[in-house]
Amino acid sequence: MEQKYEQFKGQPRLPKFAVPKRYDINLKPDLISCKFAGAVQIFVDIVADTNFIVLNAAELAVDRNGVRFTDQSGSKVWEPVEVELFEGDEILVLEFAENLPLGLGVLCIAFEGILNENMKGFYRSTYEHNGEKKNMAVTQFEPADARRCFPCWDEPACKATFKITLEVPSELVALSNMPVIQEEVDGNIKTVHYQESPIMSTYLVAVVIGLFDYVEDHTSDGIKVRVYCQVGKENQGKFALDLAVKTLDLFKKYFSVPYSLPKLDMVAIPDFAAGAMENYGLVTYRETALLYDDKHSAAANKQRVATVVAHELAHQWFGNLVTMEWWTHLWLNEGFATWVSYLATDSLFPEWKIWTQFLDESTEGLRLDGLAESHPIEVEINHAREIDEIFDAISYRKGASVIRMLQSYLGPECFQRALASYIRKHSCSNAKTEDLWTVLEEESGEPVNKLMNSWTKQKGYPVVSVTVKGQNLEFEQSQFLLSGSKGDGQWIVPITLCCSSYDTIKNFLLHVKSETLDTKEFLGGSISEGSLMEPGGWIKVNVDQAGFYRVKYDEELAGRLRYAVETKCLSATDRFGILDDSYALCMACQQPLASLLSLMGAFRGELEYTVLSNLISVMITISCIHIFLQTLNQTVGPNNQLLFPQISYKVARIAADAAPELLDYIKQFFINLFQCSAEKLGWDPIQGESHLDAMLRGELLTALAQFGHDGTQNEASRRFDAFLDDRNTALLPPDIRKAAYVAVMQNVTTSKRSGYESLLRVYRETDQSQEKTRILGSLASCPNPEIVLEVLNFVLSPEVRSQDAIYGVSVGVKGRETAWRWLKDNWDHILKTFGSGFLISNFVSAVVSPFSSYEKANEVEEFFANRSKLSIARTLKQSLERVHINAKWVQSIQNEQRLAEVVEELSSRKT
Repeated sequence: MEQKYEQFKGQPRLPKFAVPKRYDINLKPDLISCKFAGAVQIFVDIVADTNFIVLNAAELAVDRNGVRFTDQSGSKVWEPVEVELFEGDEILVLEFAENLPLGLGVLCIAFEGILNENMKGFYRSTYEHNGEKKNMAVTQFEPADARRCFPCWDEPACKATFKITLEVPSELVALSNMPVIQEEVDGNIKTVHYQESPIMSTYLVAVVIGLFDYVEDHTSDGIKVRVYCQVGKENQGKFALDLAVKTLDLFKKYFSVPYSLPKLDMVAIPDFAAGAMENYGLVTYRETALLYDDKHSAAANKQRVATVVAHELAHQWFGNLVTMEWWTHLWLNEGFATWVSYLATDSLFPEWKIWTQFLDESTEGLRLDGLAESHPIEVEINHAREIDEIFDAISYRKGASVIRMLQSYLGPECFQRALASYIRKHSCSNAKTEDLWTVLEEESGEPVNKLMNSWTKQKGYPVVSVTVKGQNLEFEQSQFLLSGSKGDGQWIVPITLCCSSYDTIKNFLLHVKSETLDTKEFLGGSISEGSLMEPGGWIKVNVDQAGFYRVKYDEELAGRLRYAVETKCLSATDRFGILDDSYALCMACQQPLASLLSLMGAFRGELEYTVLSNLISVMITISCIHIFLQTLNQTVGPNNQLLFPQISYKVARIAADAAPELLDYIKQFFINLFQCSAEKLGWDPIQGESHLDAMLRGELLTALAQFGHDGTQNEASRRFDAFLDDRNTALLPPDIRKAAYVAVMQNVTTSKRSGYESLLRVYRETDQSQEKTRILGSLASCPNPEIVLEVLNFVLSPEVRSQDAIYGVSVGVKGRETAWRWLKDNWDHILKTFGSGFLISNFVSAVVSPFSSYEKANEVEEFFANRSKLSIARTLKQSLERVHINAKWVQSIQNEQRLAEVVEELSSRKT
């Protein structure tokens, strides 16, 4: 290739000598051949002397004779002497014989493309109508795939306006970001013209073409809101419609800026890689994230729809109206949308206590950020293929958590005023992280920039060790790593603490590595005289887990907190935090497993959903019944994150690998611990019970089934049989179906297959996406390796949509080796099917992370030595690090002297 083009290759961003101002795009998709033709006129401002135009394009056939540049008047035409598409760099280079005139001109390009199957760019999704399989055309452009639909400056900072025209079959619904202004029908084809959009980034452009029904409503100021779904499912869109109308009104008030478009459409797409996508005015979703059916959706499904809709609508302000300048600042979009989604959901459903469940976000952020192979919130991006991997728990969950920490420090009123000011100031433009800090600093008078830089520009977080020394409390921070290694990070840590009650909460900023406080001066009384020395006295640091850090207490303080947990003196969020910090310290080999198990024993009789849900996930981890399944994102977005907290458990097989002879005792301990709570809730929903109790019942029964509780498995089988006879039976409502399905799969073998085959039949007969994913996740829980292999092969079959395959890879400890062999045998197929998007990372993480030997880490590394791709590089490193962490943890547990004694004693406790 000629040297003159080398200057444009291998660059993270496009050259700056041309700036797009407006796109006129015409697209004509053929839903039979799955191809499309297109033409784009780009109004460009040439701002520097150049005879080149360089823009993004990928997987398009550009018609060399259909490329030209004209001045604004159209009086002079420049045709390129060279048109080169560099697929590796995803750029289109146009070379002209002479320099182009400075100022505005029009670049015209004709092109063709394929409606791909990869759920990115301009792609096809399939659905059935009247028994016939049909295609719809859908776009998914975030992070950098608009270039797969039309040549463009595919960077967030290159904002422009868009005027779109579609030529489609006349019987189909055709949607874009803006309302239709004109429609012309010519036989079987209609040409649909849309209103010009406001200024926005290319990744927010959207088109959806297919056969849909819809439901409609309006906001208080007349914005038309619609939910589109497959024909016959419109009633399932009513819950999301009501949510959207209320949420737009809520955000208008909170941000002090109205929604900026004349309409909002939300569309359920059958094949969709992420959870949802915030396209301006045309938000697209997985069916599971938008549709809710009273008969077939569980309470957890309802909550997921609420938080995802709120997340995407928050983006209409934070992301669409004000957009990150580059992907380094992705967290500005995703962290804020995640945090604000909880704010909105709490306002609409206060009885859900959703802020207590925000701890799930923090926990997943802490677990990923405890790896040496984590990354800062603000991360450098040097290639488009690197972007997918940062739609993770750092951008979404750590991002949301540090925002919550900052809001807690500055106060909610001040924080809200600053956000409104930020949006007004940067509306219709781009912003960097520093721009937000500047506004918050001006509003609060606090050194926000200095405080927050330590949290966004370096990876990791601290563990704050708290020790009583005489009349003093000593605080020392050090970087926390799950490997147990020492890190060199240091943070400005907002410390909060309370002593034996929540009446008075003290706070200070820990600026340095360590600090000593005189308790008489700080708490108003010495330790020897104060409430700490009274029976039941305690000190809790990081009150209600508002800070993104962990706390390690000395033995005396930890013992007092354990008693405070038992006697329910602590808030649910603090009980959660003490458990989660203890679990993390145990994994990092800074605390024995025996101590963690003893702490768990203090939660006997716990009935708070958030606390028990975390307890279950920790116990499933310890007994190795589940495996880590990295969140899909997003939100978010790809949102891997963000969107599937229920399936985001990190798992290390502890008892099964470190002390298999104790596994039965540990399972019995867990059964005894959960039975009391499960019996109080029972199997059947109680009229008027809380949303949280409905979710908790399902999780408790699923855990008991997995731990092998005979009574639960037998009752689940009875109810499942009744369900097979009558799919509308009251004996198996949606909230407990997962428990029944998991229970059935625990007893499936190659010679006893009826339960497995019955579940496959239910899967094939239902058209409910939520039911299908529920079944896929349950099939993988089977302990029989031969059946596990059948399940793994099934998820790669045409019967399972590509987006859902990962649900069926969530195998147990007995299926790990089977899953690893399967991944190796099918790697080429998996790479071909999923390798162009972020879903491929989930396969690697799900299969590799649960292992716990250095030998296995070496085997994995050897396999991927010549198979790794840039899109999975970070995930592979993180997964291998987890294997090393697990291996070290296993060795630590094997060296514990009192573990067997503690486990046997705990397992014998019945009440």
